[in-house]
Amino acid sequence: MTSALDTPSTVSPPPQLPTIELHGIRLHALTEKQTISVILDRLSRGEGGWVVTANLDHMRRLVHDAEYRKLCESACLLVADGMPLVWASRLQRTALPERVAGSSLIWTLTEAAARRDRSIFLLGGAPGTADRASTVFREEFPTLRIAGTHCPEFGFENRPADIAVIADKIRASQPDIVFVALGSPKQERLISQIRSAAPTGWWIGVGISFSFVCGEVKRAPKWMQQLGIEWVHRLIQEPRRLARRYLVDDLPFVFKLFYSALRARRPGRKCR
Repeated sequence: MTSALDTPSTVSPPPQLPTIELHGIRLHALTEKQTISVILDRLSRGEGGWVVTANLDHMRRLVHDAEYRKLCESACLLVADGMPLVWASRLQRTALPERVAGSSLIWTLTEAAARRDRSIFLLGGAPGTADRASTVFREEFPTLRIAGTHCPEFGFENRPADIAVIADKIRASQPDIVFVALGSPKQERLISQIRSAAPTGWWIGVGISFSFVCGEVKRAPKWMQQLGIEWVHRLIQEPRRLARRYLVDDLPFVFKLFYSALRARRPGRKCR
């Protein structure tokens, strides 16, 4: 489990959230604690929102897929969930403060939600993982309010009636935070479709994180995460599903990202 943050709600977010531009994409230059503080602060003011935690694969899609980029532009926060993005930001001297991983945020934000009497909803994941993750969270954070869980059937995104059922469940429970574990770009597309079901809640796509929480899939050791090679651990566990994404699509893109960062490098540049 990710270690608990020390009273994250007391970490004041900057008055104007700093951003950098990386390969033409605007990213928020926030720490994990600041990200949590932004969410909790805006929740307290009755303001809903949406967080995209962009890893290398998200970044590649943001650069090359105009439709996906336009979709994610409606998100309130776009933070870097990938060490290659952090390294590239350092290369161009507009350093992001740290990686903000969805697989870490699901723990730390849930802990913060429990402390602030906020509710969460677990949507998606492999069959059964949302319920098992909710059990883990209840054991770990006894005061946590879980508004509900739902795992849609395969192919739900092509059935408007199924999407309506999801929206109705969210609307009925009105959670403060909705963790959506459907993988990208499916989770971003669904969030954009049904956000209005909980307009004052915060929505966060977290990929495979429910499986991490309940132990169905093992997350890489901390040293691999710090070295930016967590993808190797994932590839070993799921080679058929991930080989093309990591080796054919993402690996060439990382070199383009670094080259772009070097070309954009300017002395004394800072986050805006």
